[in-house]
Amino acid sequence: MEINQELLNQLLAYQKNEITEHHIYKRLAAIIKSPENRHILERIADDELRHYHAWKAHTRQEVEPNRFQVWKYCWISRVFGFTFGIKLMERGEESAQESYEKLYGAIPEAEAIAREENEHEEALLNLLDEERLRYVGSIVLGLNDALVELTGALAGLTLALQDTRLIALTGSITGVAAALSMGASEYLSTKSEEVDRSPMKAAIYTGSTYIVTVILLILPYLLLENYFICLASSLAAAVVIIALFNYYISVARDVPFRRRFLEMTGLSFGVAALSFLIGFIIRTFLGVEV
Repeated sequence: MEINQELLNQLLAYQKNEITEHHIYKRLAAIIKSPENRHILERIADDELRHYHAWKAHTRQEVEPNRFQVWKYCWISRVFGFTFGIKLMERGEESAQESYEKLYGAIPEAEAIAREENEHEEALLNLLDEERLRYVGSIVLGLNDALVELTGALAGLTLALQDTRLIALTGSITGVAAALSMGASEYLSTKSEEVDRSPMKAAIYTGSTYIVTVILLILPYLLLENYFICLASSLAAAVVIIALFNYYISVARDVPFRRRFLEMTGLSFGVAALSFLIGFIIRTFLGVEV
């Protein structure tokens, strides 16, 4: 079959993508402890290599993998977990499958390759069993409670105290005490449930997530002088934290990003606005001065 230059360039791009993904899956398989997960990733890596050779039969050219992409996805998987890294890869495969459909008439192998890419997706969804995602409920609990409670507390304290150091001190004490309380509650809650989760790990995930969120929200009050700018910075930090966390969950768990992001943001800001109003009432009508 004669291949024009446009089709040749397209096939070379697919070929490069397949060999790149082969190396990514192969490296991820090498760092995963679970034998079942490793076996599936190795099988997918072999399929990607076979797809590479299928395209090569038409291009008759060797293509080097994209070393940056290999490094990027392996690094992402090590830092954020292989579930997140693989799901990002999966999103790239969805666009590739749509492109393959355009070649069904010109390249006989295109339909078989597209079908196997769909099988990859199903296999990946079945293999993903990662500790941090088993405890995502505990992480959500710690993050959500910290955002709602501390943004509200900081808003109320900002107007009531009007002193950045005093607000930081009060907020830190409140945050640490709440983190310990939430961790203990999660421990008891998990222990009473018949689930395949360690109560101690669940408590640690909840408490540590709460503490990290507290530090990020308190930080502006330690670095800046104007307490209103500090409050605005803390609220901006809360939005960024909510956006990053919900993006992670939307990729790793295939859940909608927009609805969860707006829900958490609205809840946190609603409590902050109400607390700010309470602080105003206390300061103005009760005559409390610090």
